[in-house]
Amino acid sequence: MNRISNDDSVGLILIGHGSKLPYSRENIEKIAEILRNRGNFKTVEIAFIVRDTPTVNEAVDILVERGITKIVLVPAFLAAGIHTTEDIPWLICVKERESKLKAKGIELVYGEPLGSDGRIAEILEEKAFKALGREVKRDSEVLDAYSVSAAGKIVDKSMMLIRQVIGEDLAKLPKDKVSIVERVVHTTADPEFAKLLVISDDAVNAGVGAINAGARVVSDVKMVKAGINEARLKRFGCSICTYMNDERVMDLAKREGLTRSAAAMRLAISDGLDGAVVLVGNAPTAVFELAEHIRAGKVRPALVVAVPVGFVGAAEAKEVVEGLSVPYVVTRGRKGGSTIAVAVFNALLTLAEGKLYG
Repeated sequence: MNRISNDDSVGLILIGHGSKLPYSRENIEKIAEILRNRGNFKTVEIAFIVRDTPTVNEAVDILVERGITKIVLVPAFLAAGIHTTEDIPWLICVKERESKLKAKGIELVYGEPLGSDGRIAEILEEKAFKALGREVKRDSEVLDAYSVSAAGKIVDKSMMLIRQVIGEDLAKLPKDKVSIVERVVHTTADPEFAKLLVISDDAVNAGVGAINAGARVVSDVKMVKAGINEARLKRFGCSICTYMNDERVMDLAKREGLTRSAAAMRLAISDGLDGAVVLVGNAPTAVFELAEHIRAGKVRPALVVAVPVGFVGAAEAKEVVEGLSVPYVVTRGRKGGSTIAVAVFNALLTLAEGKLYG
């Protein structure tokens, strides 16, 4: 584990939903105290979206007053959803807050929710055994399961199982597309994505070529950006950004009658997306906006990864992308999300580095 306990300039904020019930607050406070005692972050605060205090902005103010210059905000939620992909990022950026803090030398970093993690599975297993009145024994073998070497074995075993389940689907694909499908299925633990993923014939070469050329990478939301290792990108001269926190977004959205996501995409286009990789994991309106400009010949990205999730517009937006003249990766139907966009891009990044699953 990387320890940063000697860096007093870094602080952590755990973000909970908020509830009228005192137990909800007590629970996250206990977690914060555990993290303080671990010593990796000397400053750990809590915040809530609704019904409790401090709010996200108030917690940020607390850390700023303490001289913290790098603030990591992590949602204490099990999975990605509207709160983690839209509500919290908007709270962080409201009233041009982020840009003003940046001008003062203060950086905000937004992390991912808990997700599917072996440590969570272990806790749930313990709860199940406790409910049955059984004891759970922890020995060195269990603890060793979370070592780096064991983690590698887990990935290898996971890939073996995935190939057994979706082998027939993989056999129909070119080798370069196989690695993307495997990565998405591994990330989601959902074999159905082997059938839902649509990768245009030129998508992999276009994506890898763009990365090697140091292309810009633009995401629709911070959750996508947070899932990509910027250090790996920098080795290729690439950068990644999202316009959702741009102070111009709300003005443009109000003036033109756009959603924030569509306004953010329009700003990205105005700054130049030719040769870029565009990743959309949540917002169908961002996809429609991009598609309109591509059709009009105003922009030509190197690759569009369009995998918005939802019941309204998501499936239709991806159908539109399949009709465009640019390389693309989409998921048909309602399924998708930030984690899918991240998985697709990270698979391309791995291919660019010359590393394939074994």
